[in-house]
Amino acid sequence: MSNRKVKVYCPATVANLVCGFDILGLALQDPQDIMEVWEKESPGIEIIPDERYHLPVRPEENVAGASLIALIEEAQLTTGFTIKIDKRIKPGSGLGSSAASSAGAVVAANYLLGNRFSKNDLVRFAMNGEKVASGVKHADNITPCIFGGITLIRAIHPLDIVALNVPDLFVTVVHPQIEVKTSDARQILRKEVQLKDAIRQWGNIAGLVTGFMKNDYDLIGRSLEDVIIEPVRSILIPGFDTVKKRCREAGALGGGISGSGPSIFMLSKENKEAAACEMIMQEEFDRLGIEYKTYLTRINVQGILVEETR
Repeated sequence: MSNRKVKVYCPATVANLVCGFDILGLALQDPQDIMEVWEKESPGIEIIPDERYHLPVRPEENVAGASLIALIEEAQLTTGFTIKIDKRIKPGSGLGSSAASSAGAVVAANYLLGNRFSKNDLVRFAMNGEKVASGVKHADNITPCIFGGITLIRAIHPLDIVALNVPDLFVTVVHPQIEVKTSDARQILRKEVQLKDAIRQWGNIAGLVTGFMKNDYDLIGRSLEDVIIEPVRSILIPGFDTVKKRCREAGALGGGISGSGPSIFMLSKENKEAAACEMIMQEEFDRLGIEYKTYLTRINVQGILVEETR
């Protein structure tokens, strides 16, 4: 055992991309979690959490730990890992906080094991962390975190991931400092969908993917519409309708809820429009008296970055 140690930079992600519930996602350049993972002689997982968020230290209750348990079992390891988490993506933000920890842990461990597992395998392991966080093994945050860029999950069983073309876009995000738990946001969704709504949603998903592949910004903008999920979830987010309407008027292509919220994202073709969106977001949440954090960033095409420290 060499006791090698790696530092991994795990990007925040925007899941769903408005109309692609549980199947579309993109990685952001900012913010990012930073994790340190190193090998240890004894079996099992030791977790040194970020004290700010009082995250569980029992591996089976921690998203990074649950993901690593799946990897260790499949690799039939008799050794273990220690994880130190510097969490900069706030839990409950809708920016893939649990996915960053889940994915970061397995990417780091895989690197230390000589990259014996594929990216699809790593997504499969990290989905165990998402189940701890939300009760559901969804992959729309994990996949862009690991692959980078924009990803489509065509199927879960078996896992079928498609990396999409990444247009030159700016992403503006506001994270109101309120919490919307993914599990709660899933519980309020309708269990049945009218056929006319499903048809409209399928058209938007197809249009959005085509827009990405063809760098067709007008088509991207027209397709950023959700008639199924957003009308229900948006009631949990103060200021949502105003922010979205004003950002579109300021030149943004469109946007919506990031993941399950409360973060809101907007896509823009130019930095000028993206900066205008940031100002609108700040003005609205100042008016509402709700603390917030904004990011004006780009799409992270690399995904998780691994840096060996010794």
